[in-house]
Amino acid sequence: MSESTLRAPTTAVAGATANPTATATATPTPTSVPGSSGMSTLDWSLILFLAVLWGGSFFFSKVAVGEIPPLTVALGRVGIAALVLHMLVQVKREVLPNTLRQWAPYVTMGLFNNVLPFGLIFWGQTHIGSGLAATINATVPLFSALILHFVAHSPAERLNPRRSLGLGVGFLGVVLLIGPDVLGGLGSNALAQLAVVGAAISYGISAAYSRRFYGTPPLRSATAQLTCSTALLLPVVVLTEQPWAIAAPSLAAWSSLLALGIFCTALGYLIFFRVLASAGALNLVLVTFLIPVTAMLLGTVFLDEVITWSTLASMGVISLGLAIIDGRLWRKIRAAFGSRPLAPA
Repeated sequence: MSESTLRAPTTAVAGATANPTATATATPTPTSVPGSSGMSTLDWSLILFLAVLWGGSFFFSKVAVGEIPPLTVALGRVGIAALVLHMLVQVKREVLPNTLRQWAPYVTMGLFNNVLPFGLIFWGQTHIGSGLAATINATVPLFSALILHFVAHSPAERLNPRRSLGLGVGFLGVVLLIGPDVLGGLGSNALAQLAVVGAAISYGISAAYSRRFYGTPPLRSATAQLTCSTALLLPVVVLTEQPWAIAAPSLAAWSSLLALGIFCTALGYLIFFRVLASAGALNLVLVTFLIPVTAMLLGTVFLDEVITWSTLASMGVISLGLAIIDGRLWRKIRAAFGSRPLAPA
């Protein structure tokens, strides 16, 4: 998605990283946006690992929502992760925000990056498979590119003709994926798919908003965000789902919830904010290329989910759109063939 013209952190932002008490709301100047020098091998490795963790989250959540209400699963996921990270904060003596002004951005980030998408995806997964949900979720970079076009100050982050073409191709894939169900009437499957689309839009908003956290220590960002998400979800769950009244979940459901909280969320967001600081928001959302692969494999092997050819074809169209937006593959092709002499006529 990125043109790889975003610049690496400047000294000022590096100073904010070294100083845990620095405000988390400072927006970097255009010259301080990470990612201009490309991604390192470590960045790519972390993105691959994050794809496995977040692809696995669709598998674990599908198991959990079979016995636990969806918003309760969302609360358990962020609450467990927040508890784990608060313990790590104590061990590492990290300094969390200490004023309402410093906490405010994390409330917004928690709402759009956790509360809304988790709730929508988990509800959607009560009607559709984990592989399909992950495929729809792969549209996050499409919405990120569209939203960044209107909020970014740097031309490198805005739509150009190539990105606009990729956006159109990607949305065509979405229409092919969910269009038949929508045209057949807004039944539970169609509404569930639209709910996951809503989650992707929410993630796109959070991807654009996350730019203000460049230079903030990953542990601080992840802990604060998940703490705010827990605080937002708790009263909603108490008022709407009353989880204490449901039958006791099985060991599989509890284990899935713990895996969601500890690995997919606590560890996942530490990696998320680490890559965000070094590679930038546009590069980070490329993780969604690989999430459907992990989710489909786990769903097919362990949940007996059936992946249709139409789903695979739609995923291919969406992936093509993302590749066009990203531009890396196109640049490599041009570099490979541009340096070769033309064959004689």
